[in-house]
Amino acid sequence: MANRHNPKLRFGMSLREAEESSFEPSLANAPRLPAVNYGLVGKQAPKLLSASSGRLPTASAVVITWAEAEWAALQHVFCAGGSAMPYSERSRGSWAGWEKYSEDLPSGHSSDWTYWGYYRPVEINGETVLLFKSNTHLDWPGAAVLIDMIKRLAAEVQPSLILSIGTAGGTKPNDHVGTVRAVSAGTLYESGKAQPSWPEYKNGWSANGATLSNPKFKQLLFPVPTRTSDLQALCAKFNQSYHTNYTLAELDPGGLNLGDPTPQIDNQTGGGASLLTASTFLVGTTAGTYANYAVIEMDDAVIGEACAGAGMAFGFVRNLSDPAQNAALPSKVQGNWGSAVYDQYGFYTSYNGAVAAWAMLA
Repeated sequence: MANRHNPKLRFGMSLREAEESSFEPSLANAPRLPAVNYGLVGKQAPKLLSASSGRLPTASAVVITWAEAEWAALQHVFCAGGSAMPYSERSRGSWAGWEKYSEDLPSGHSSDWTYWGYYRPVEINGETVLLFKSNTHLDWPGAAVLIDMIKRLAAEVQPSLILSIGTAGGTKPNDHVGTVRAVSAGTLYESGKAQPSWPEYKNGWSANGATLSNPKFKQLLFPVPTRTSDLQALCAKFNQSYHTNYTLAELDPGGLNLGDPTPQIDNQTGGGASLLTASTFLVGTTAGTYANYAVIEMDDAVIGEACAGAGMAFGFVRNLSDPAQNAALPSKVQGNWGSAVYDQYGFYTSYNGAVAAWAMLA
């Protein structure tokens, strides 16, 4: 699982080494994200609403996302789906119509952390939904601050649901890049403790599957544009950057980095499925490490903890930007390859996750 909050920071690297790393691959001749044909499934595009600076509006639901590629996909699906979005927008750091939220920041934290996140309200089926791009994470500035943010959202926005969406690392050896898994439970990894003792936070929220099950819904998805030739080129650049000599078959056993012709959307909400949250690097492998969890990511179980304390429903919609890694490779190589695949394709995997999240709300 790559660190998506600071993608340069990879397993086993100091912050100095991470900042010196210049390997940030991109896809040549990358296609645009398509315009979203909401009417294909009998729905209308989300309606843009105005936002007051510094004041969060009330809303029926909050949709939180985290990294820049995820934010671009959220912006496209929920705010600007009428036209295609270029690949170059994946790393854009701001969007018109979004307001920065920095009210009542707690003191005593890093001087680099200066705001909670950005927000924008939209209307879906007559209900206000607050979109939130978080600048507050479990790994930075920490769990206590992330819990504080969720409590603030609960108190000020008064939603009935908080939905976290974004990229994740794969755990299941048969899940290809771009697979989307939705759950209503999160387990918090605790180093040095046995798995059965790790805290789990779950609730009974079940996503509305009516739009997901529409026979035409799959036409809204965009197959992740993976080709063997592009992955071979990525492998060559990877070896050049890290002074290694791996084959693509070693870095990508079983072809998991080749996307499915139709991205898989697996709605496991309302059941016993849980994802795994870790504040540090953790990876699922082809040996089935952590395969009893839906995905691995870096925030959601803490959101579940905060929501459970507030008696509020929560769910997680996570897309696989880097599938399970080759168990035979060193941990550093697993992390670096996962980061490379995320850098190149996370924009597309995030789009399908955002479409799935929209469908659940629509």
